[in-house]
Amino acid sequence: MIAERLDRSGRGGGRLRAPFAAALALASVALCASASAEGAKSAKDDPLERFRSSLAPAPDAAKLNLRQDVYVPVYSSIFGGAGLARLDLSVTLSIRNASESMPLVVERIDYYDTAGAVVERYLRTPIAIRPLGTIEIFIPIEDVRGGTGPNFIVRWAATGAIAEPVIEAVMTGASGTRGFAFVVPGRPVRVIDR
Repeated sequence: MIAERLDRSGRGGGRLRAPFAAALALASVALCASASAEGAKSAKDDPLERFRSSLAPAPDAAKLNLRQDVYVPVYSSIFGGAGLARLDLSVTLSIRNASESMPLVVERIDYYDTAGAVVERYLRTPIAIRPLGTIEIFIPIEDVRGGTGPNFIVRWAATGAIAEPVIEAVMTGASGTRGFAFVVPGRPVRVIDR
């Protein structure tokens, strides 16, 4: 496109058109690949980097008097076709602070595989989500470390009464010309003793 404009303007001539366009295309691909690799490295180093604007200063840990663990089942792979065909899915864990006035502290985001072994721990230290803010953890479709029955355990905390956060997972994938997407809500971990 740029090469065509140069030709129409009377500058550049027809002989430079193909080499110029090829060089421009190659430079664009290299630049995009570099930016994509840098973005992937940044997301791997700190999966919450994209959500810095959703974070608030964390309250003093001694003031946190309300805590809850939430179990979120996810599906990084599902089987179909008599159990012979595997469809891999991307997973987005979404943690939303439903409070309009209080920060929500997240103390733990741990990802477990089908056998219950830890795949990854996403937090080194607690974080706080601003009122009505959201953070997400994304697991790409190529990452099948979790198997067919992985899950997250999310522990949240607050300094007092707070609107219950919305913690859910969105799975997406495609097979041929069909796209799939579904949402699974997190469930509070409750001990049943009777």
